[in-house]
Amino acid sequence: MSLQDMLRNNRRLRSGLIAGAAATLVAGLGIVAAANASAAAGCKVTYSAPSQWPGGFTANVNVTNLGDAINGWTLVWNFPSGQTVTQAWNAAVTQSGAQVTARNVSYNGSIATNATVSFGFNGSWAGSNTTPTSFVLNGTTCTGSVSATTAAPTTTSAAPTSRTPTSAAPTTRTPSSPPPAGNAMAAVAAMQPGWNLGNSLDATGSDETSWGNPTITAALLDNVRAQGFNSIRIPVTWGHHLGGAPNYTIESAYLNRVKEVVNWALADGFYVMLNIHHDSWEWMSNMPSDSTVITKYNAIWTQLAAAFRDSSSKLVFESVNEPQFAGNDNTQGNTLLNQLNTSFRTIVRNSGGNNASRLLVLPTLHTSADQVHLDALAGTFTAMNDPNLIATVHYYGYWPFSVNIAGTTTFDATTQADLTGAFDRVYNTFVAKNIPVIIGEYGLLGFDRNTGTIEQGEKLKFFEYFGYYARQRKLTTMLWDNGQHFGRTSFVWSDPELIGQIKSSWTTRSGSTSSDQVYVSRTNAITAKTLTLNLNGLSFLGLRQGSTDLVNGTDYTVSGSTLTLTQSAVTRLVGSRAYGINATLSARFSAGVPWRIDIRTYDPPILSAATGTTGSFAIPTQFRGDQLATMEAVYVSGGNAGPQNWTSFKEFDYTFTPNNSASTITLKPEFFAEVNDGSKVQLTFHFWSGTKLTYFVTKSGSTVTGSLT
Repeated sequence: MSLQDMLRNNRRLRSGLIAGAAATLVAGLGIVAAANASAAAGCKVTYSAPSQWPGGFTANVNVTNLGDAINGWTLVWNFPSGQTVTQAWNAAVTQSGAQVTARNVSYNGSIATNATVSFGFNGSWAGSNTTPTSFVLNGTTCTGSVSATTAAPTTTSAAPTSRTPTSAAPTTRTPSSPPPAGNAMAAVAAMQPGWNLGNSLDATGSDETSWGNPTITAALLDNVRAQGFNSIRIPVTWGHHLGGAPNYTIESAYLNRVKEVVNWALADGFYVMLNIHHDSWEWMSNMPSDSTVITKYNAIWTQLAAAFRDSSSKLVFESVNEPQFAGNDNTQGNTLLNQLNTSFRTIVRNSGGNNASRLLVLPTLHTSADQVHLDALAGTFTAMNDPNLIATVHYYGYWPFSVNIAGTTTFDATTQADLTGAFDRVYNTFVAKNIPVIIGEYGLLGFDRNTGTIEQGEKLKFFEYFGYYARQRKLTTMLWDNGQHFGRTSFVWSDPELIGQIKSSWTTRSGSTSSDQVYVSRTNAITAKTLTLNLNGLSFLGLRQGSTDLVNGTDYTVSGSTLTLTQSAVTRLVGSRAYGINATLSARFSAGVPWRIDIRTYDPPILSAATGTTGSFAIPTQFRGDQLATMEAVYVSGGNAGPQNWTSFKEFDYTFTPNNSASTITLKPEFFAEVNDGSKVQLTFHFWSGTKLTYFVTKSGSTVTGSLT
């Protein structure tokens, strides 16, 4: 074994480094041989607060049992700065004064020797957020060492002074025991929540970095686990690493690399979902016209089944990602998918070992939640009569909201109904019949474009409701992350508000208001401002600016669901009335994360005439504190202009992109590609303040002229 290999293995002796406030309580790694002791006890706790905002924070706690295996655990600590836990996940947390008590939940009560369990919580703070320094597990103070509680040990090895690897086999972390075979519902419940290692091993280039992400490391998986995720989906594209017919042998180096990453994840205690990913559209979509598809598919799964035959039962196989077949309607497509799913199951089950009862995940066509595809997959499940099967679909939201098109800029009733409809259909088709379901990917399509495609507050409302309703329908969810959410080397979330809302939704609801923005005109007289409270079954506790509570009756009033900021409070909050955000408030509710409200000063934006080309055209824009919500495009002569002309409202960042710092609104080549030459187009820009501005563009060949009239 090389030094590098031993260093990788010894990583199991540490917890991943977490950005933010962290305290690792380790006083040594003494190993006790307790031949006469009936109960050796010892523990290590790593506490981190990777996300923090005014008045609130998210914390992660990793508890490693260094003593004898325990069944049922209670962890106690004291907050040094008056912090309060507001909700938790993967543990039942209560608080009395400064003392906090966390107890295991049904699926994580057992901690084997050297195994780790993780839980997390959201909390509130005022003044400071000092890290706690002492933790007690089942009555034993966690010092990082082991002691016998009933008899002295017969021999003791000295605590090592360094982490330098030796030739001895490294200490490994034993994953917690999964639910018994055949209890697929319990296993899938234990997989909640999940995370996708996207755009790495599924890259369609020569290696895992070809789509821009760095090489996967053990530290990355450690840190993802520390965030409270219990399962990880590892998408893999295999077609670029296969030999020729008839064997289609997987390159040994590539297969070994996948095995290495899978084993890292299993060692961290994850449930792991391994699949065939972008092969689905690269070559599998040619089925049935290409007779080699099924042969190649069978060859891949035959090799994977053999390679992972004896792996932990916490490794789960997914037959294929987002299956699709060119030139086939729903009936033909579902028939072809049934052929692949059936072949997949037969190969895995016949390979023996742990594969005989391994959990297998089968998708619908396109991983769609449309009833026709759910029914087709349900028929496959009936024919297979296998208790260890899981259904999977993906959900990226109501499409007009997910990409900001057709004027759907808010999480409105239609957007919510699309979500509840999809989850209800999945529940009724599968979960109600004791067949578990995993939402194998979820997110918003706008994530892959401009960060302002979906307005922040509306985005947070979507994810709050998504997590809540998934819990109602007993669905396990796996966040799609292609590197845009959790930093692959920084281990920091790019949007702390988003992940705070997602984590909160795993266990409770959060409140909000009708908008996270209050616009105050710079030139008009200041007036009181109203917002509608979305209580979501909670109680409104009050408003806070930083660590200062606003005064009910003086700074704001509440009447039913109407929250009003008084004129005097608005006047104080906008101060000198500089353009943009003048103040930020935090609306607090009886549970969940606080809701941020920005107080913004604005004047109507100013657009200017411009000339350019279809490949490069930007409208000079003085935003003056405002933000663009959407754009309409119609021909002056009548009819909708530009792409997707079934609507006048164009797709954000596909046809237009605002840039507040550069003071421009760019019309993209994709927009002009579908604008009639010589026709004058009227654009209407809708801003979040409610301001609407009109602008005109005319395309003449590759030349574009823009004017105010």
